Amino acid sequence: MNSSHFSISLHILTLLDQVKGQLLNSEYIAGSINCNPVLVRKELANLHKYGFVQSKEGKGGGSTLAKNPADINLGDVYRAVKQKSLLGESKNEPNPDCPVGKQITKHLTDLYDEAETALVKSLSSKTLKDFSAGFK
Repeated sequence: MNSSHFSISLHILTLLDQVKGQLLNSEYIAGSINCNPVLVRKELANLHKYGFVQSKEGKGGGSTLAKNPADINLGDVYRAVKQKSLLGESKNEPNPDCPVGKQITKHLTDLYDEAETALVKSLSSKTLKDFSAGFK
């Protein structure tokens, strides 16, 4: 299954939206997520790479949104943090002599691609502003 990168990134972005421009440090964000600040810093670095957040280093530093929440599309966030196939990948090499085994990988790939396309389409219809509004 997919890792927690999307949920952690969306948690970070939502938290940053809720504080309306206030700089939050990784320790504060980690406390909200209940995870290690190192993990938060890794996710922040990736979110920064894709232009979703901006950061100020050093004492009194932290992170804030780099864009208006209405301009942050959840489909774009998903694509930025995705690392694995949505439904996983087989660790075994199927038997090429089996009528199913020799075709299963292609059929699963097509099925997974179709499912992921539907997910990204749904996420792309929502913005961070839409998602964050549910926390008021």
